[in-house]
Amino acid sequence: MKEGIHPEFKECNVTCACGNSFKTLSDKDEMRVDICSECHPFFTGQQKFASRGGRVEKFKNKYSL
Repeated sequence: MKEGIHPEFKECNVTCACGNSFKTLSDKDEMRVDICSECHPFFTGQQKFASRGGRVEKFKNKYSL
């Protein structure tokens, strides 16, 4: 790796809009995010599954097959 072209990584405090905070490595000192793993619906189990169906299902429903 070349010297002098890579940023220095330091400990970064990440704060979410829900109030959760954690530390990670970054080139910034502080980050603010809108959503994290504590409040994201996929990780909390509150994800809504929409059974929209594909093209074949829509065709079958349209023509009652």
